[in-house]
Amino acid sequence: MAYLKFNKDELVNLEYSLKREFLATNRAGGYLSSTLPCCNTRKYHGLLIVPIEEFGGERHVLLSALDETVIQHGQSFNFGIHKYPGNYEPRGHKYIVDFEYEPVYTLTYRVGGVVLKKEIVLVHNEDQVVIRYTLVDAHSDTILRLKPFLAYRNVNSLCKANMMANTKYEPIENGIRSKLYNGFPYLHMQLNKANDFVAVPDWYKNIEYMEEESRGYDFREDLFVPGYFEVPIKKGESIIFSASTTLAAPGRLKAKFQKLVEGRGPRNSFVNCLKYSASQFIVKEGKDTEVIAGYPWFGAWGRDTFIALPGVTLSASNDVKGCKDVLDTMVKQLNNGLFPNVGKGKNAAYNSVDAPMWFFKALQEYGEAVGETGQIWKNYGSKMKAILTAYRNGLNAFVRMHDNGLIWADEPGKALTWMDAIVNGCPVTPRGGYQVEINALWYNAVCYSLKLAQAAGDTKFVKEWEGMPERIKNSFTEVFWIQDKEYLADYVGPQGQNIFVRPNQIIACSLEYSPLSDEMKRTVLDVVKRELLTPRGLRTLSPKNPLYKGLYGGDQPTRDEAYHQGTVWPWLTGPYIEANFRLYGTAFVPTAKELVAGFEEDMTLYGICSISEVYDGNPPYQPNGCISQAWSVGEILRALALIEKYEKPAPKGKKK
Repeated sequence: MAYLKFNKDELVNLEYSLKREFLATNRAGGYLSSTLPCCNTRKYHGLLIVPIEEFGGERHVLLSALDETVIQHGQSFNFGIHKYPGNYEPRGHKYIVDFEYEPVYTLTYRVGGVVLKKEIVLVHNEDQVVIRYTLVDAHSDTILRLKPFLAYRNVNSLCKANMMANTKYEPIENGIRSKLYNGFPYLHMQLNKANDFVAVPDWYKNIEYMEEESRGYDFREDLFVPGYFEVPIKKGESIIFSASTTLAAPGRLKAKFQKLVEGRGPRNSFVNCLKYSASQFIVKEGKDTEVIAGYPWFGAWGRDTFIALPGVTLSASNDVKGCKDVLDTMVKQLNNGLFPNVGKGKNAAYNSVDAPMWFFKALQEYGEAVGETGQIWKNYGSKMKAILTAYRNGLNAFVRMHDNGLIWADEPGKALTWMDAIVNGCPVTPRGGYQVEINALWYNAVCYSLKLAQAAGDTKFVKEWEGMPERIKNSFTEVFWIQDKEYLADYVGPQGQNIFVRPNQIIACSLEYSPLSDEMKRTVLDVVKRELLTPRGLRTLSPKNPLYKGLYGGDQPTRDEAYHQGTVWPWLTGPYIEANFRLYGTAFVPTAKELVAGFEEDMTLYGICSISEVYDGNPPYQPNGCISQAWSVGEILRALALIEKYEKPAPKGKKK
């Protein structure tokens, strides 16, 4: 029996099936995504969504949907499904009898004596989706009709019927090609078999996306249908539909599809699902390799990249080359000691003070994997020194080191750390001053750099920085430790210590070089466990706090108000488990296993085969946000690797 399985009753229950979304990426920035019955509920859903260089590399939905109809004895049965005001039309979901996710996304429909299997594959490193239809059973002559719905718009906008669209098409081998607007690529729609294309150009208006409605956005769209393809299909025969930005060779589609199926990674276990999901975040474009922060709406983010990178490369597949490729891509973008938070080149925003600190952590993980610390300093030492110097000297006005050795980061109206939600121009969690995780990461970065420099014989750097760790460590405990509460202030600003119980303090307990004593770590972990720990990660604020918000939902301001005010983040499970392992060693293995195992339930709950961006802070901890988030997946994979490491007996004479 398949690992990812749904029964017929679940598939035809729209309340259930429309909440389950699937995703496939082409490893080049494109993707496809929809719900179990292939009813789009987001503007980000579609069968072919690709980045377009002419529009700044932003993703655009070309092919939104493809309705399939089987015709026998003059009767038509449409397997498509769309939401219109007040109803679903057609209601093809009622014919679904089976679903499989391995080796590829597969739906099986039954109506009368007809059984049709649909298999969907997105081609890696190409802007092409191919769909194989197999007539498993039929007792009469059967015709297959395929009707494409075109959007041709940015993933963040919606299409409306208009007179500017070019509704004409051009015939090509076994199909047609369309291009609704200038600047876009042609969409080549072809079958592997000769067919009839019937031109019936029309706009299908007011298709609704319920997830957009619940998120407070415009949710009605008009999609253009140029007509439909008709082709006879015999019992046992397979017909392949291709939609691509380049011309396909129809005669090769059958062999290409089969090769694509055979090359898909397994999704037959929890771990393999996570590994498969991890591979979807790695995007190669030319000489650059990036980590997409999350699907379906995030791009590459600097902070997210460094946090997710060890898990989605090293822990997932021991891909040291892929890890290095991402590091090398990122260091090319270093500017004044900062990495871009979002964007590239002229569009880059350099406003993330923690991304450079997480860079050091990613280097530590990479260095441990390759076992060549000397090579780390040789390849990245100049960049490491540039970051440390920029922070120490205040090269950027909003972040600088004070005489006590700690980093002060503040810019009015800006959110400089990962808690970056802003509503009406004001940060929801203003944290200007000394932030606890920034300074813990700063201490770790300086200590790690000194270790590498000493091993490499870089005496100049060692002499310049060797007194810094003790200064930072002493100042850290003096500034952040709350003596009567026995945990760490979240930040210390002009008004003094902020004593809100937040998860950022866990970072100080999890790092290889920590400014805390073991006793301090113990009490911090106790507080975090008592007030923040859930089965799906750590809350961003204690429920005891009057500002706590336990549900994540509503329009964007409402969601942003809750984003870091109680919402649970799965990625924090990684630092929490690592901190406990550093303190308690192998004794923590059973608890760590239990924490990670809880996520297995979610493989079929929200984003199929992946882990979401966030969860509600209140039980039952419903998933929300992006259906597949890089640092969520990466940190759970890294936690699994830590469990494996601590389960193994330590070599004689060594302690873990």
